[in-house]
Amino acid sequence: MTGPVRAEDAFDVGAVTAWLGLSATPEVTQFSGGASNLTYLLRYPGRELILRRPPAGRKAATAHDMSREYRIQSALAPVFPYVPGMVALCEDTSVIGSPFYVMERVHGRIPRKELGVDLPPAEVRRLCTGVIDLLIDLHGIDPAAAGLSDLGKGTGYVARQVAGWSERYRAARTRNVGSFARVIAWLEANQPAEQRICLIHNDFRFDNVVFDPDDPARPVALLDWEMATLGDPLMDLGSALAYWVQADDGWLFRSFRRQPTHTPGMLTRREVIEHYHARTGLRLAAFHEVFGLFRLAGIVQQIYYRYHHRQTRNPAFRHFWIASLMLERRCLRIIARED
Repeated sequence: MTGPVRAEDAFDVGAVTAWLGLSATPEVTQFSGGASNLTYLLRYPGRELILRRPPAGRKAATAHDMSREYRIQSALAPVFPYVPGMVALCEDTSVIGSPFYVMERVHGRIPRKELGVDLPPAEVRRLCTGVIDLLIDLHGIDPAAAGLSDLGKGTGYVARQVAGWSERYRAARTRNVGSFARVIAWLEANQPAEQRICLIHNDFRFDNVVFDPDDPARPVALLDWEMATLGDPLMDLGSALAYWVQADDGWLFRSFRRQPTHTPGMLTRREVIEHYHARTGLRLAAFHEVFGLFRLAGIVQQIYYRYHHRQTRNPAFRHFWIASLMLERRCLRIIARED
């Protein structure tokens, strides 16, 4: 869904148009769904483009790398037909004050909090399994064949993720949230052996998937590659399941639902785990569930930190601190079940 560009996120449209070598003035709107990199729709006569750029304010040191995100999608195009066509990358910050890249718009429907289309449960289930199969297919790509074998550090991914997100959470902690100390200690003490190293998306959610306008249960594109890397596939699945709010969850968890996984016909988290296991032979453990929830708390808290310190006034972030508290409680319940 797009709307007017927020004042704090405005940029010099004329400078972008000139840099692209175009002459017409586009109609510019901003996508409202994202909370990380900023995404805009540029409607030129006869052509629609998408522009991505970083937000202002506090950022993780390795986040918002426009050239990396552009490179990943360019390299994937020959082996994974679910990436948009790349148009141009601008690393010259004098153009609009930050790097940015432009890609072709993929037409279709992107589910947000609600599915956005009326489908019977059997079709919803087909849609849901298609989304999980998209993740499985991504995990099956040979990084070397895609020219992406240098994308991450490889072995040791699990330990690096626990240490890295622990550091990020502590740095973004505000006075009104918990420390996650017990969760961090448990994750440090219970790290499983890595299954294998593959290409992972690291931000796999329904609102990063575009569905065919003529077949609303069929995914046609996967968006938002800024966090993609080489890592353990079960860490990717655990991170995706952290967003998976189902119809029988408690009211607080349901109040933060951002994707339509409550819809009749959707797989439950347990069914997702079983489907992934049936196709790959890999089974998610409690560690991966807890890590996914903790990582989501780190993401939420980094965003809330910007709001708390008035680096953004986006009202959508106002209550993110409550989500941090809720996610810590959920982690502790899983840990108590395992101990």
